Amino acid sequence: MVEPVRFAGRIIDWNDEKGFGFVVPSGGGERAFVHVSEFRRTSRRPVDGDLISYRTNKDTRGRLQAREIRHAGERIPERRQPSRVPRMAIGFVALVGVVGMAAIGTVPLLVACVYGVLSGLSYLMYWWDKSAAQQRGQRTPENSLHVVDLLGGWPGALIAQQQYRHKTIKQPFQSIFWITVLLNLIGAGWLTRSGIASELSKVIIG
Repeated sequence: MVEPVRFAGRIIDWNDEKGFGFVVPSGGGERAFVHVSEFRRTSRRPVDGDLISYRTNKDTRGRLQAREIRHAGERIPERRQPSRVPRMAIGFVALVGVVGMAAIGTVPLLVACVYGVLSGLSYLMYWWDKSAAQQRGQRTPENSLHVVDLLGGWPGALIAQQQYRHKTIKQPFQSIFWITVLLNLIGAGWLTRSGIASELSKVIIG
């Protein structure tokens, strides 16, 4: 596979408070939008006049933007291996499983409804956050994603993570995510075994 072309250029009009600026290619040509999120986490903050190398693409409005940015002389990072966790399969199995258990009476219907609704909400939140990241829009706070996943939206989150390749290699996020999955399963199991979920189901659903 042919590697995309990398360009060299110099940063101009950098706004450190907002974390963006532009880059003008060294050989001349169209300037591209630069956002701080496209630098490696270990990189220093960019400043006006920095020499960088980058790749380009265009957003949905046809505006040129710099991607995979490195400071001049910065070592090429090792490419992370894509996650091998079958997230989408796990998410679908979890949803089908909870619906099946509700159908045979193992868990209250309310539990299946909560997982279904919150999984749908979580899926939409991940989709929105991925779109915002690509278009430089307002991002969804990670804490909001974790709260919805903790309450039962994690199957939908797993489906969205794999489908949109979003948040899958961000290790701090993934560590917290799997903790929310564990805590949710423990909580759902306790609510079911204690009979609280069944009582709530009778009150809410009838």
